[in-house]
Amino acid sequence: MRFQTELMPATLIRRYKRFLADIRLPDGREVTAHCPNPGSMMGLADEGLTVWVEPNDDPKKKLKFGLRLVEVNGAMVVVDTGIANRVIKEALEAGMINGVSGAVRAEVKYGENSRADFLVTQGREKIWVEVKSVTLSRHEGLAEFPDSKTARGAKHLGELSARVKEGDRAVMLYLIGRTDCDQFRVASDIDPTYGAAEIAARAAGVEVIVFGVSASPDAVTFNPTSIAGG
Repeated sequence: MRFQTELMPATLIRRYKRFLADIRLPDGREVTAHCPNPGSMMGLADEGLTVWVEPNDDPKKKLKFGLRLVEVNGAMVVVDTGIANRVIKEALEAGMINGVSGAVRAEVKYGENSRADFLVTQGREKIWVEVKSVTLSRHEGLAEFPDSKTARGAKHLGELSARVKEGDRAVMLYLIGRTDCDQFRVASDIDPTYGAAEIAARAAGVEVIVFGVSASPDAVTFNPTSIAGG
């Protein structure tokens, strides 16, 4: 997935109200950027970090910059959570995920007022896929999810379990949006409810797979090699 507009570096001043970030551009201007990440961004919201933002000239958008990447100790971290779905959509359509192939539909209604990120169908087989964007790392080389409590995430695990009970396949796909991690685990200490829901989902037959990306100011690219932890 290539960025539509060339990213530019900036310095993070502060991130607040979840979806806002004040940044300093290379020319010294201080502006507010859209921060498309509902999580805590633990370890990624410190003042002074280098961030990469995407400018836009859309008159309908109040904020003229969108936060896409954060640079931490030489690693690139994809903090725009919407990018994960775009990357996985490309990977699914290209047949890059072993065992999950077929016609791909996005945002399909299922369960109780939920929408699956993707429904992949091949003949009569239905594969429901939920995607989680992983950005947290508290230990070298180890990525974790979630970075804050997520009732919505636990609900998704329950919905996937229900699909398996109905005879379909269901997949929880964690996409590690960091270039410095090659292992994964669920951060049950941050959200015990989510941790318990993930264990229950695995026991119910939900498939858990983990992949990573290559990330730069030009593009975010799917890495087809699965990562330990799935």
